[in-house]
Amino acid sequence: MDTSSYVLSLLFGFASGPDLLRLLAVPVFGWAAIRDIRTRRVPNRTWLPLIGLGVVALLWDIWLITDAIPFEQRLFAVQVALSLGLVAPLGYIFWRLGGFGGADAKAVISLAVLFPVYPTFYLVSGAYPLNRATLGVFSLTILSNTVLVGLAYPFALAARNALLGRIASPMFIGRPVAVDSVLDEYGRLLETSEGFTRQGLDIDALRMYLRWRGVSFEKVRANPDRYRHPLPTERNDPGDGSMVDEERAVTDGGVEAAEAPSVASRRAIRPLDEWGADRFLAEHDAYGTTPAELREGLEVLTEPDRDIVWITPGIPFIVPMFVGLLLALTYGDVLFALLSSLGWA
Repeated sequence: MDTSSYVLSLLFGFASGPDLLRLLAVPVFGWAAIRDIRTRRVPNRTWLPLIGLGVVALLWDIWLITDAIPFEQRLFAVQVALSLGLVAPLGYIFWRLGGFGGADAKAVISLAVLFPVYPTFYLVSGAYPLNRATLGVFSLTILSNTVLVGLAYPFALAARNALLGRIASPMFIGRPVAVDSVLDEYGRLLETSEGFTRQGLDIDALRMYLRWRGVSFEKVRANPDRYRHPLPTERNDPGDGSMVDEERAVTDGGVEAAEAPSVASRRAIRPLDEWGADRFLAEHDAYGTTPAELREGLEVLTEPDRDIVWITPGIPFIVPMFVGLLLALTYGDVLFALLSSLGWA
């Protein structure tokens, strides 16, 4: 490597130019993680600049590697190919299978472009990351760290529930919240009228349904018999289920059970469509919610003596990804270090 390339590759004696450029992505991922916790939504405009940053850093790396020995050039090419050809498609595939949200998939793709190879940062205490996997694909290291952080979450949740005396079968995946404040949460109900379930109503879908009907949760809770029988009226745009303040538009008002249309007349219009679940979900895709799930969730939430309901808050994938990125930049590959200590790597 000539003198000019060496100076550019070791700016300030701390890191190469491309690696310094990549550090700009860290606070962006931190911001995305915070937003994911608060809203479960990250704007699409977040990812394209990060991918652009990754492309610039990668082209800079390619320019620097031209002066390296052939073995290093081949190794670099293999690592970049694995990151772009394996890790990036994984994000898309998991999104198509329903395992990721759209923002999660874009975050994975961004990481694959930004961090195909291991960076190196020189501090007084040494060179970081400390532990490097043999394969040397840094985006894979970030993903493996992400998975380990995600696996630790249920145990942390169970410990917190146990300390607060919340001992129940869903304590590893959920927590109890007041029914009256359930719309202030993101997640999914873990209860039906018959007990605990993993397939409860998505709270985003509930918010969409209430906006569609133009009725408040408080009114539905106070008089479920009235709102169990919606009137055929114009509906509102349900939005995307996020927590936003919107003006209430039209409302069907509902009818009391005694005033409800007869079974025969309701069947002539729609077969026993209590809560208007069939009509709502025929018009809108509420995150895969089924009419049965919507009805069951509404029945649980409107039980007269119920004050608490268990929900699974889940864990926004970008949050463990951000933690996994920080671990990767400092400690390195946690899984590889663990396997090495056991003599398995």
